[in-house]
Amino acid sequence: MGEKVEKVGIAREAGFLYYIDKKGDVSRAKMARGGKKGGKPQSIHKLGLKKESGYLYYLDKKGDVSRAKMVNA
Repeated sequence: MGEKVEKVGIAREAGFLYYIDKKGDVSRAKMARGGKKGGKPQSIHKLGLKKESGYLYYLDKKGDVSRAKMVNA
């Protein structure tokens, strides 16, 4: 389980991959399907989140930014 970092409330659209980019903003890119190419990433919400080392940052089911501690195997 992860801990909630920021409440954003982004509604997801089908066919897009949502992630936290290097700048700490929420971005999305069209997924490649059935031989079709994917799209260029576009920034959706400017956060400027400072990422802490050792954590994985992601967009949870409610559309909020969460993080989970990474396990170094």
